[in-house]
Amino acid sequence: MFMPGDQNAGKSHSIKIDNSSFERVGQFEYLRTNLTNQNSTQEEIKSRVKSENACYFSVHNLLLSTLLSKNIKIKINRIIIVPVVLNGC
Repeated sequence: MFMPGDQNAGKSHSIKIDNSSFERVGQFEYLRTNLTNQNSTQEEIKSRVKSENACYFSVHNLLLSTLLSKNIKIKINRIIIVPVVLNGC
């Protein structure tokens, strides 16, 4: 259970429906977006920067390779790196 901007954020709440129990959480990821109960964007920015860095460094060796042409490196950038950087913009 997630309740953004809730005044009782420090209290523990849970909801029970049939045989399922739902606990309160302070943050979670939904559709590649980190949501917090404080509506803070700092965690979202950190998460996106971490994702962009992981993407870049996963193809870093390819971009430094002398075996690949400049055109191939540009295509790698456009296909792999740019979509991750622009995700959610």
